[in-house]
Amino acid sequence: MTEKAQLISGNRHSDGRGNILFNNDFDATAIKRVYTIENAEVGTPRGWQGHKIEQRWFAAVSGSFNIEIIEIDDFDKPAIDLPRQLYELSGSALDILHVPGGHITLITALEENSKLLVMADYAVGEIADEYRFPVDYFVRRVAIR
Repeated sequence: MTEKAQLISGNRHSDGRGNILFNNDFDATAIKRVYTIENAEVGTPRGWQGHKIEQRWFAAVSGSFNIEIIEIDDFDKPAIDLPRQLYELSGSALDILHVPGGHITLITALEENSKLLVMADYAVGEIADEYRFPVDYFVRRVAIR
């Protein structure tokens, strides 16, 4: 069994000078690269995509996103009815969602101008570990929150 996805809760401090969003529990030691995702349209899912080995960390920079996660049993021919976990990330908090290897994600922007920060533990081209499945491959079931 692979490691489970985990939400690392951030926090916020506000005073007369403004706001600070922070996440003191996030250890960025493994991060080798960062990028952002901005979906073309609100409500249009991006995915399913994932990795056997690589890890990802997600944080909403602005707006909000739903991120559905499936732990994959067999990357060559996964079962179509695997359970999902559902997380909502908002730019109003610096919550960081850790998705370990062995999982795939489906990302949906919930608001206009939403931007998602993505961090990865391998550089581009360092490992061949990308798997994609059609957005309708997996049977839609109620996601576990």
